[in-house]
Amino acid sequence: MTAGDVTDEQSAAEGHDPHALVERRKTRRVRRAAGGAVALALLFAGAATVASARGDGDGAGAGDARVPGASSADAGFARDMAVHHQQAVEMSFIVRDRTDDEDVRRLAYDIANTQANQRGMLLGWLDLWELPKVAPGGEQPMAWMAGTGGHEHGGTETGGTGHGGHGSGGSEAGSGADGVLMAGMASRSELARLNRLDGERAEVFFLQLMTDHHKGGVAMAEACASLCSVPAEQRLARGMVEGQQSELGLMRDMLAEREAEPRP
Repeated sequence: MTAGDVTDEQSAAEGHDPHALVERRKTRRVRRAAGGAVALALLFAGAATVASARGDGDGAGAGDARVPGASSADAGFARDMAVHHQQAVEMSFIVRDRTDDEDVRRLAYDIANTQANQRGMLLGWLDLWELPKVAPGGEQPMAWMAGTGGHEHGGTETGGTGHGGHGSGGSEAGSGADGVLMAGMASRSELARLNRLDGERAEVFFLQLMTDHHKGGVAMAEACASLCSVPAEQRLARGMVEGQQSELGLMRDMLAEREAEPRP
């Protein structure tokens, strides 16, 4: 007999209700069964996601043959978006320490939480496919987008820093001009500036940086939705497009409330 059973028996005895103990035990068994069902559902959902990421389930023995190659759009998107998301998480944590505005802090938390989770999925798929997390052979970031127009990005110049340009050294952070690797990414100088600002000035600059960041991310996700071959990754990419477009509208409104607007 557990401590919980003793407590139930004492409560029933004190209330002179012999049926109360029976009902409590039934409720406990139902809750345990429900909890077990939820755990099994999560397990099966995880297994289905892994199978989809491997390409399994579309024919016996097809799984291994359908694993993407190192230079495929699937692998390129997973590598590049993982780097792209990491910077969004970094900027979100910076602004949470630079402002007391609850709306901005809430948005920053949502972005950090969502993109950290998505980044974990992307890196997990690379592990599952046994592919490197760095582009092979000096391959440029976003090279997998060839033919979509997204890999030829010049970006806007602000304070001598290119927005949206990419460097020449693969997918490791810091190898591009002033740390800019892909469309929409902030430079090291801009991150340093965000770290120096406070209050509304920090809020506006964060919203502008994140607007640029989301625009670049949406372009990459749209390309994956068209070019990637793994169904689970395509679904994730479409979800990114929908979620980040919604946040773009929210950030535009938040900038307007502060008498500011996205950068040209």
